[in-house]
Amino acid sequence: MTSQLPFLRERVALVTGGGSGIGRACAIALAEAGATVHVADIAEEPARSVAALVGGRAHVVDLADPAAIERLPREVDILVNSAGLQHVAPITEFPAERFALIQQVMVTAPFLLLRHVLPHMYAAGWGRVVNISSAHGLRASAYKSAYVAAKHGLEGLNKVTAVESAPYGVTSNCISPGYVRTPLVEAQIEQQAAAHGIGPGDVLSDVLLTRSAIKRLIEPEEVAAAAVWLCGPHTGYLTGTSLPLDGGWTAT
Repeated sequence: MTSQLPFLRERVALVTGGGSGIGRACAIALAEAGATVHVADIAEEPARSVAALVGGRAHVVDLADPAAIERLPREVDILVNSAGLQHVAPITEFPAERFALIQQVMVTAPFLLLRHVLPHMYAAGWGRVVNISSAHGLRASAYKSAYVAAKHGLEGLNKVTAVESAPYGVTSNCISPGYVRTPLVEAQIEQQAAAHGIGPGDVLSDVLLTRSAIKRLIEPEEVAAAAVWLCGPHTGYLTGTSLPLDGGWTAT
């Protein structure tokens, strides 16, 4: 595709969860900025579709499998950890295996990916790690113990990565959005509407967005724009932080 912002020309990016939602938007935005993009996703058709769209390469990978991570490319300049999943239930009813899977995909896999690609970034003297966290990495909601724990873990991993990587010209930052218009959130809206016996619009206003000052979902493209900015020429001194794109949620 045609590059409109070529400042990432000759850079190589790896985006997990790149087949849909925030990951898809990040893959497109990074390609528009000139990067060659590896699109990693557990779903084959979406991964191949996005890779074809951006002129990149698709990787069908289950991030819960450490051996599969070893087969991903190592010579990566930009790593976007976007893959995630959700399960909503009280702690007393939360399936232990589901809790473990969410930690594996959303904390352990980013750690393994960092071990996989940081040596190349260190050798090159430049690298950008962008972790798609959440307002739930900074705050908590009931019934989301696994997701909140994983996002808090990712925030901690991000800080350690930033401290260790700074001498090598590598930065690591989180983007922590509120509720994003993704298949994951749209599924939650349907579930909440059924559980509460209300319409989807009421779920947004009365359930999901009650703590947000801006009463709308954030679009994936808005998150992707922040990810590209973190890889740009004016953010080399920004590292170890969490950028809340939460409509004012964490300000209250």
